[in-house]
Amino acid sequence: MEPCRRAGLSGVLCSLSLLCVILDIQLDGVLGATQAEIEHHLEMGRKLLAAGQLAEALSHYHSAVEGDSKNYLTFYKRAAVFLAMGKSKSALPDLTKAIQLKPDFLAARLQRGNILLKQGSTQEAREDFEAVLQRSSDNEEAQNQLMKANELEELQEEAQAAYHQGDYSTTITVLERVIEISPWDPESRELRAECYIRMGDPQKAIQDLTPTTRLRNDNRAAFLKLSKLHYSLGNHHESLNNIRECLKLDQDDKECFSHYKQVKKLSKQLDSAEELIQEGRHQEAIEKYESVMQTEPNVPYYTNLAKERICFCLVKIKSATEAIDVCSEAHQRDPRNANVLRDRAEAYILNQDYEKAVEDYQEAREFDGDSNDIKEGLERAQRLLKQSRKRDYYKILGVSRNANKQEITKAYRKLAQQWHPDNFQSEAEKKEAEKKFIDIASAKEVLTDPEMRQKFDAGEDPLDPENQQGGGGGQQGWPFHFNPFESGGSFHFKFQYN
Repeated sequence: MEPCRRAGLSGVLCSLSLLCVILDIQLDGVLGATQAEIEHHLEMGRKLLAAGQLAEALSHYHSAVEGDSKNYLTFYKRAAVFLAMGKSKSALPDLTKAIQLKPDFLAARLQRGNILLKQGSTQEAREDFEAVLQRSSDNEEAQNQLMKANELEELQEEAQAAYHQGDYSTTITVLERVIEISPWDPESRELRAECYIRMGDPQKAIQDLTPTTRLRNDNRAAFLKLSKLHYSLGNHHESLNNIRECLKLDQDDKECFSHYKQVKKLSKQLDSAEELIQEGRHQEAIEKYESVMQTEPNVPYYTNLAKERICFCLVKIKSATEAIDVCSEAHQRDPRNANVLRDRAEAYILNQDYEKAVEDYQEAREFDGDSNDIKEGLERAQRLLKQSRKRDYYKILGVSRNANKQEITKAYRKLAQQWHPDNFQSEAEKKEAEKKFIDIASAKEVLTDPEMRQKFDAGEDPLDPENQQGGGGGQQGWPFHFNPFESGGSFHFKFQYN
């Protein structure tokens, strides 16, 4: 209190004065930092940067900048960390601040000029390089970069002129050098992407557009275009991912939302159709793929895919005739699709047209020579073709390859009664009837026995002596291991139609 009395302050005023002093001291501790603390943050930032611990180094430089916003070197060092982290956009404001605090700081100007050049800002980059050369005319880096800035400006003008003339090939060639000089320039990549689109190469357009989503802030236009490009190529999941990124930036964007609804609906149908196929629900999958064609009738990829998968499903439900029709249409739409050829071959097998099945499998092998399915399918089709030139048990009974046991037995009974040898008088007729009767009985035995039928469907005749172990012993083709007709004369017996 003594200092207050000497100053002529009353007790209350004295107390207020002392409180203010205390508050000032505390605020200094909160709002500022001592020089020692700032030096500590700078030193830690330097060590962590050298050790490659960039995030931790950046944290210390943040603290140093907050502690002393007038030190140009602190801003420059933080910019260096941003650049090391690949965040050139974040580095620019710090370099600009450092230059404002120290206009003759050439290192910062040179660094900022380099960033601006890579971003395609030729005029601003040139100003920085010229400022460096005014103070240091022999700066080799500034001289070289200024030449690049001048070259870049000329190339940009050349690319624009070629594009407006419709010379997209030349535009692309020029832009290759432009992007080499300014890889962070979104406009050059967007222009080249547009050239690729016009030249019918959407994949390369996607490669150019993808980085522009990071090079521009709020680049909804790029996300929308990427989504549409992926959509046109059939990459519906990628299309959905990109259009969602657009809506993250602005959920009320009308164009993005409209496209999102279309992609989401189609993607859901496609995923659902494939799930149904995995579950063996092929008829439902067919209906779902028909819905796909209604949802998107204008993009050929989805119609081609739907036809291909419907073809596959029809084979699975053994609807041979319809499968051949749909598979043939799918083949016309996409002649090099090995899956379609494979599935049509299977439909031909169901239809007992083995020559065409072999032809389709051979053509499929030309487009996908590494597929084991196609290789095995071709071998099976060739066995079936060879087999059909001997005895085809399905044809003998006049039934389809997907006939059930009841249908096979019914056909057998009718034919066995028709061709029973006792129904014929002359020896020639009886001999012919005996042969047909044996074939009919053989067909019935093979096709009503699951194991034998499976072998026959794989192209192996289980009653052919060539396929028996130990060579051919016994009467070929007679299923009961004896031939009741070989004794000759007038042989009569009752046949059990089981």
